[in-house]
Amino acid sequence: MGGFFGVASKQDCMLDTFFGTDYHSHLGTYAGGMAAWDSEIGLQRRIHGIKNAPFRTKFETIFDEMKGTSAIGCISDTFPEPLLIRSKLGAFAICTVGVINNASDLTKICLNDSNTTFDAMTGGKVNDNELVAALINLEGDFTSGVKKAQELVDGTLNLLILTNTGSLIVARDKAGRLPVHVGKNEDGFAVSSEPFAFQKLGFEDFYELGPGEIVEVTADGLEQLAAPGNKKHICAFLWSYYGYPTSSYEGVNVEVMRYRNGRIMAQTDAERHPDMHIDYVGGVPDSGTPHAIGYANESGTPFARAFIKYSPTWQRSFMPQTQADRDKVAKMKQIAVPDLIKDKDLLFVDDSIVRGTQLQGTVQFLFDNGAKSVHMRSACPPIMFSCKYLNFSRETTDMELIARRVVNELEGEEGEKYLEEYSDGSTERGCALRKAICEKLHFDSLEFQSLEGVIEAIGLPECDLCTYCWTGRE
Repeated sequence: MGGFFGVASKQDCMLDTFFGTDYHSHLGTYAGGMAAWDSEIGLQRRIHGIKNAPFRTKFETIFDEMKGTSAIGCISDTFPEPLLIRSKLGAFAICTVGVINNASDLTKICLNDSNTTFDAMTGGKVNDNELVAALINLEGDFTSGVKKAQELVDGTLNLLILTNTGSLIVARDKAGRLPVHVGKNEDGFAVSSEPFAFQKLGFEDFYELGPGEIVEVTADGLEQLAAPGNKKHICAFLWSYYGYPTSSYEGVNVEVMRYRNGRIMAQTDAERHPDMHIDYVGGVPDSGTPHAIGYANESGTPFARAFIKYSPTWQRSFMPQTQADRDKVAKMKQIAVPDLIKDKDLLFVDDSIVRGTQLQGTVQFLFDNGAKSVHMRSACPPIMFSCKYLNFSRETTDMELIARRVVNELEGEEGEKYLEEYSDGSTERGCALRKAICEKLHFDSLEFQSLEGVIEAIGLPECDLCTYCWTGRE
């Protein structure tokens, strides 16, 4: 994933940019960076790897190294950024969030149309930020250039530019799959992927960009450079999983949605499993926990934390590059509370079930500590398609997804015709999918939230949401 933060102010803004960027650390562990503009020094930039230490510790000396009244920062899970670019449009710093599926084709366009050269990475790959900068430079001004990039990119492109005059140029992806928010205080403005980041720093909510919208932000105000489009497909997974609990997107708070989502799952279970006995409901921490609280509140079953996630020294478990490392980190983070596990019938809610490998280890860990039964609930529908638009669940093939793998095992290629049936727990194929996953992962029962349920929990029209990873529909 990744996220960015920027400030244009009448005062030095390095402290706000430092903290605002740090508040995006839940979105990535590859690299962090900051760029600043000062009227005397001009543009400055620092990038550090954050695989083994968080952003905050790597940038704690930044106040001795850089200064400025305008600055941007980013957390990345893919490329080093922001980059400093010198072009016919002047010098600028750029960072992006999203995915470019046609990067190879776009690189050829830039090489052929403008004799551009790129700093090649291992394997000849080009940094997405450098590629987007080259696309922008095909046009004669930033507005036309950003529009060009939005038009050509197949995927998702949110971008933030710091110009050599200190203004910020901000653009939201043309489909609006990821949010961009603007905050305001008495000294200027902030832009952020996560709105809580500037709210915590004393900025008030001011504006939320629409799909494809481009704005220029200075300490004195916001100017619209390109109006938003009419169609929006914001990622529904924002609320289910990787959005931060205190954030609101399109007016819908993440934590509130998760409580609502859990309640809907409990109502469905009351109909399908009226005789199921559960001693405690718990979440697979962290993002599964609020869904579980909603489930417990609705069902009347006590909520309990049967195991605790030890997070002070362990990074988020989906971030390591190899599955073996992810499994090891997941195991090391789980510390049991035996009194809440031994001889108990337990139901857990996870935000999603992607590969299933870590969850299998979690269930075995619970049985090793004396659980009588373990029932699992997924807060979203079965993931049937690797995401083309964000870095989460971007597997090499769809067959790495446990739901698709099981469909293939049950019915071969013929099963591809019936993915919608397999997603629906009320159908014969849907029951077969759940039974097969239970046998693989040793659950006593398994249910997934329905597509209708998660859309109801979000509360936005289905046409405004991207549900590609569940439905395959763009």
